[in-house]
Amino acid sequence: MIELAANAIILLTSFYFMILGVAAFVSPKLVGKFLLGFAKTRARHYTELAVRLVVGASFVAVASSMPYPLLFKILGWVLLGTTALMIFLPWKVHDNIARRSVPKALAYLPLIGVASLALGGLIIASIWRGYAA
Repeated sequence: MIELAANAIILLTSFYFMILGVAAFVSPKLVGKFLLGFAKTRARHYTELAVRLVVGASFVAVASSMPYPLLFKILGWVLLGTTALMIFLPWKVHDNIARRSVPKALAYLPLIGVASLALGGLIIASIWRGYAA
């Protein structure tokens, strides 16, 4: 049951990356607004942390059944570790960091779009291959 839920969460995560990748090319202003919005409020900050925690734990939980177990285990632990650090970061600090760094990152939005599409595709292919094995 837990593995099925974790796989569903990872599949939803891959869809998120695919949608983000397409949106980076179709509606870059919307993507910029979306990325800047993560830390605008305390509620959004803690929602982001909760999502990161669930996604990270899901990657760690099913990594061994995926074709690139070390890659997905590392991805999961990076999400869990950075989330643990962010728990102690006041949301206003997170917001300030985002306001400074996101506009700089948006200069590379086409690259972010390609990377998001590639990551989403890799995750979907890995889930598919994991079930086929």
